[in-house]
Amino acid sequence: MDSAERDQRFDRATELFDGLNAKNVSVVALTWVDNSGITRTKSVPLRRLAHAAAHGLGASPVFDVFLFDDWIIQGRFAGGPVGDLRLHPDLDRLTILAGQPGWAWAPADRHFQSGVPYPMDQRLQARRAEQNLHDLGLTAKAGFEIEWCVGKADTDDWVPATSGSAYGHARQVELSDYCVDLLNALDQQDVEVLQFHPEYAAGQFEVSTAPEDPVAAADTAVLVKETIRAVTIRHGMRPSFSPKVINGGVGNGGHLHFSLWRDGTNLFDGFQDEARQFSAGVLNHIRALCAIGCPSLASYLRLVPHTWAAPFAAWGEENRETALRLIRDNLEIKCFDLTANPYLVVAGVIAAGLDGIATRTELPEGLNVDPALLDGIPRLPTSLREAVEEFEKDAVLTEAFGQELAGTIVDVRRGEMERYKDASPQGIANITRWRY
Repeated sequence: MDSAERDQRFDRATELFDGLNAKNVSVVALTWVDNSGITRTKSVPLRRLAHAAAHGLGASPVFDVFLFDDWIIQGRFAGGPVGDLRLHPDLDRLTILAGQPGWAWAPADRHFQSGVPYPMDQRLQARRAEQNLHDLGLTAKAGFEIEWCVGKADTDDWVPATSGSAYGHARQVELSDYCVDLLNALDQQDVEVLQFHPEYAAGQFEVSTAPEDPVAAADTAVLVKETIRAVTIRHGMRPSFSPKVINGGVGNGGHLHFSLWRDGTNLFDGFQDEARQFSAGVLNHIRALCAIGCPSLASYLRLVPHTWAAPFAAWGEENRETALRLIRDNLEIKCFDLTANPYLVVAGVIAAGLDGIATRTELPEGLNVDPALLDGIPRLPTSLREAVEEFEKDAVLTEAFGQELAGTIVDVRRGEMERYKDASPQGIANITRWRY
């Protein structure tokens, strides 16, 4: 980032000031997502936005080794009190927050003080992956399904805020004003909602958003989660995006929908060769991708058969128990959850898929039955430890992320395993419940 670009950023933010001020914005939250999947932030008064756009806000690189519970580990490539980065807001994505009056939001990219991009920045990693697609004449569209449970706010235990049935309209009736306020807030923020409904678990809802470019889809996932959080809290309740609010039963997922395009044609429409190869690449690396998309101890309380969590390393057309579900015009990766960093998710999926195209990987036969009813269908990892081991030996993914970022992801995962090595499954659910 040279002086000319800094000046351009300063001028752009200055131009935005009057419009934001007229809409009563006082503060802008700059967010990034750490390796444990927690959205971190630093905020700036509106009058300082132009300076932040040009020169950034200071942030320690130690955040790369924060665990989800704010415990800090010493990693091989990050950690300790020395060093400083700069958070630069992406002004193209600046959004006035309907659920937080007086606030606006922008995702941030992290740079060194010199302006050089920080190699372990997860959002920049997703941008590089997207550029790798473009270099091959390809583009992609992606979108996340966001699932969450709404609980009562006067306890740390899990007490659903609604008693309505799974998928039942009664649940929406009980929380009718809440549902309307949430959807209105998303609409005011220009988030296109495809559908909204009560889900299976107690107090659970789901919202699906329209497909976008992969980095934009990850940005939207962050915005949607934090909007849900804000609106839920303003209604006197608590949201949980944890993979398992309580041990047993159905958990919260964070499914990714992904389509591949060339020259304006969706290659998943008709499941053309490159789409098949891309899907084969994702399937070939799906066990290692679990360290990215299912990155918490709680993730493996969710990935069990007969709960539609898709715990099998297989694919099938409209099969909700295979990790990859082929839909008419896109691939749904069903095993992921919302403890994941969405930028790492899209970066990892792109790297895996492009490897499938580069090696012309053939897709095995799809499954049209519940994999649990068949013998020999491989499972996804059944523990975080197993997922990390798969990731460490996956040269495609570790090379795509780079030694420093890949190593730090592993350090954070191992830090969580060590910290909670004696916790029971329900203890893990309790610890995780309100952190996400």
